Amino acid sequence: MGSMKRQSLIWLLATALLTTSSLAEAQQPKKVYRIGYLVSEDAASDSARAEGIRLALRELGYIEGQNIAIEYRYSEGKRGRLPELAAELVRLKVDIIVAGGGDPSIRAAKNATKTIPIVMTGGGLDPVEAGYVESLARPGGNVTGFTNLTRELGGKRLELLKEAVPRIASVSVLHDSANPASVREVKELLPVAARALNLTIQPREVRAADDYDGVFDAMGKQRSDGLYVASSGPIIVTNQERIVNFALKRRLPSVYGNRQFVGAGGLVSYGADQADNYRRVAYFVDRILKGAKPADLPMEQPTRFELVINLKTAKQIGVTIPQSMLYRADKVIKEAPR
Repeated sequence: MGSMKRQSLIWLLATALLTTSSLAEAQQPKKVYRIGYLVSEDAASDSARAEGIRLALRELGYIEGQNIAIEYRYSEGKRGRLPELAAELVRLKVDIIVAGGGDPSIRAAKNATKTIPIVMTGGGLDPVEAGYVESLARPGGNVTGFTNLTRELGGKRLELLKEAVPRIASVSVLHDSANPASVREVKELLPVAARALNLTIQPREVRAADDYDGVFDAMGKQRSDGLYVASSGPIIVTNQERIVNFALKRRLPSVYGNRQFVGAGGLVSYGADQADNYRRVAYFVDRILKGAKPADLPMEQPTRFELVINLKTAKQIGVTIPQSMLYRADKVIKEAPR
């Protein structure tokens, strides 16, 4: 065989091997990561967060139905269901559990597994004090993520309510009495801020959806000038429309920690920039799927906050928001509440 023929044969064999290798690689199924999504609220109440995280994951190249599958589990405000739902996700051998809705879902996930990474989406108690992590800088276990460790915001919200309506002297504080973070906010943090603002606060606790009628009746009899809603806890979040409608009907100026309440007809909200939160949650998911260990991923806190004002609601309840406050707002809603 001549030299030219030998070279041609070697080239053909090499090409065939490369082609076979490429075909084999192409036939290998791409890894589809399974993400467990555990939330103490219902799907409707959580829709903005779920969609925000999905979009943030998409920006990082994770597309549901292509390279990730998300197993959604909602306890719909029934705390007793969370351990069962968390155990179900563990049995499905998910790669990560994203825990939303504060302490109940985080605790359930942590009790269900010590090995599957858990990513917090914010909310709840100080994760160090609650025992979820050893420290924010070095979590040390299987939990990391995002924490809304912003205790001073309760006082800031009261301050904004007073600025919006200077005449107010008493404020009803609606909170989920089964949520540790809300209880601490109402008992330890808000009284200090209220004294500085010469406000009287009237705590109104709910533990179940059936409590609202009685609480609203009591608030109607002992009239207050404003409403502060501690948005931590599924019983609060899943009854968003009911709370907002009550405030509108009673013409009560109201303040919230979640901008969704203002979108539904509340007056003012002040809290962490949610879009930024979602991006950071997706960042943690991405890092872990690429091999990082939760124990070594420092937890993060919000760096951006937003003031949202519903001007249509202000007009509806007879309140004139100071122009200086409108200038500072990150968003002013002018369309009619839903």
